[in-house]
Amino acid sequence: MVWVQENLASLAVGLVLLAVLAAVAVSMARNRRAGKSGCGCGCEHCANRGFCHPPKKS
Repeated sequence: MVWVQENLASLAVGLVLLAVLAAVAVSMARNRRAGKSGCGCGCEHCANRGFCHPPKKS
């Protein structure tokens, strides 16, 4: 119990950082499922266009 009291500030900062990272990961996953690009620019001349938007199989 003493260890927790001595490191309470570090634990709180760590938990806040973990929550922020989890929120970013969830946001990125939702955007990916919705088909939104991650870079925010157009995909016309992007070298990774095939990776982000693979051709649809028919």
